[in-house]
Amino acid sequence: MQQSRTGSTDAGPHTRWNGRLIGLVAVLSLVNFVVDSAITAPLLVLPEMLDHFGTDQAAWLNATAMLAGVMWAPLLGKSADIHGKRRVLVVTLLLSCAGAVLCAVAPSIWVFVPGRMLQGASLAAVFLSVAIVRGVCAPRIAMITVGIVTSSSAVLNIASRFLIEKLAVEFGFQVLFVLSALVAAAMAICVHRVIPESPVRAPGRIDVGGALLLGGGLAGVLSYVSLGADLGWLTAGPLALLVGGVVALARWFLVSSRKPDPLIDVRNLDGPLVLMLLVVFLGAGSYQSMLQLIPLIGDVSADQRLGYGLADQGSVALLLAAPGLGVMLGGPVAGWFAARFGPASTLAGAVMLGTVVTIGMFLGASQLPAALCFAFLLGVTVGALGTSGFNMAGALASAERQGIVSSLVMVMVSIGSVVLNFVGAAVLKSTAVVVDGETTNSATGVFSYIAIASGAFATAAVLVVMLVRSTRPSRESPSRKSPSPDLERDPVR
Repeated sequence: MQQSRTGSTDAGPHTRWNGRLIGLVAVLSLVNFVVDSAITAPLLVLPEMLDHFGTDQAAWLNATAMLAGVMWAPLLGKSADIHGKRRVLVVTLLLSCAGAVLCAVAPSIWVFVPGRMLQGASLAAVFLSVAIVRGVCAPRIAMITVGIVTSSSAVLNIASRFLIEKLAVEFGFQVLFVLSALVAAAMAICVHRVIPESPVRAPGRIDVGGALLLGGGLAGVLSYVSLGADLGWLTAGPLALLVGGVVALARWFLVSSRKPDPLIDVRNLDGPLVLMLLVVFLGAGSYQSMLQLIPLIGDVSADQRLGYGLADQGSVALLLAAPGLGVMLGGPVAGWFAARFGPASTLAGAVMLGTVVTIGMFLGASQLPAALCFAFLLGVTVGALGTSGFNMAGALASAERQGIVSSLVMVMVSIGSVVLNFVGAAVLKSTAVVVDGETTNSATGVFSYIAIASGAFATAAVLVVMLVRSTRPSRESPSRKSPSPDLERDPVR
């Protein structure tokens, strides 16, 4: 049976739900679960890893995978456009599997860190899944499917936390990486057998030099942000990473602007795409920083009279689970709205919700019912923002550029998360107070932290309004080229 240019069968792209599409969604949802097992799940066993390797450098063990993912994303995105999305997704999963195996058997931190860098390749699975969905589905159903694929794994993430904690106590932290390797290998087989390969290809070749310059430059700058707080902002190591990263990025920009076939053609980054990436950067950074703050607030009692705290107001377990529940709702709902009103308007709605939610955390910092409500809505924002960002990228990119443009969304999510997380952490550290002989976060630090996140979302709100206006068809000049029809409302027929 011949495949069409959509990557489906000769019947054309999926326009409604059927058994094949449900199977594809199930596989890609589990693929995104691999990302969690590789990137964020190791946080559950971070203390055990620090003890095992005899180090206090948590950033090296925790942030390495995310930073490496920033380096992998453009390279794998461009490779997918040239060589096929399914093929590159299989390679991505196998790299993650190899990295997990290396981490599981690592005798020292010097072997463990390269393993985490290989695991970072799994970050590309998110946007490759999105690009595959865009290739096999008609635009309207693709927007809904993207929301399901990028958000449905949240329920598995919540359930797996309890299993991982129990197994780690009995068998050691290495069991997490063994399980991650097994899941990644199983998903590589499933992707190869279930997902159709799209014949759509972009001409050109892989600019390996440009990929190394861009990825290495981003990783260097973000490593400085990540490690500076622990090692010292002006110490030789972090400064060397910063200088090296800036030089590499400058070199990449100068070379890419002259190459005929660069990794990312900076000359074709038009206004709507740049605005969308800035919105994702600010929004993703803000919500990730708030997710980092929630457990810190939940661990403090109001009896300590710090001006915030929720620990004595009842169980805070729901406070930690609420965002995950919100993600499961936010993604599919955002996809449904995007199919009817366009991804630009849906992205604007997600940003506006995020702005209200972060401002609401001024109250949630001391009132558990409000905190539960806003934590849930923060999860809705997370799911809606991610889904809308990918749908917007898909609408702005041609079929042969889906991989590289989607990878830019993931890069901006990663950069925003790292930057605002560490900005918030620096604020808390600089305003900490000593209570009963123990250093703890002050109300000034907590509320300044919330103010920074709110300001980032408010700035994103201004930019997203500009984005919505820029993607509307011109009413004054019918002859002018209108944006992609995916950007505008697709009326119900």
